[in-house]
Amino acid sequence: MAITLRLTRTGTKKRPFYRIVATESATRRDGRPLEFIGYYNPMTNPAEVKFDAEKVKKWLDLGAEPSDTVKSLLKKGQ
Repeated sequence: MAITLRLTRTGTKKRPFYRIVATESATRRDGRPLEFIGYYNPMTNPAEVKFDAEKVKKWLDLGAEPSDTVKSLLKKGQ
């Protein structure tokens, strides 16, 4: 089963907040993740991105594929 790094949505209506998680690619968007890696808050100005670089490196070394959005957030957060 392929592992992906992607966003899960939390927060309320019209106030999104996203967590960056490692999960199997076949699970639903808000399903149980394997591990929480960080978060993305688009409601602040500028948008806030925080993640644990060690966890990201660990999952990428294990062969996890980041989604396009997570890939751009990882570039922005560094």
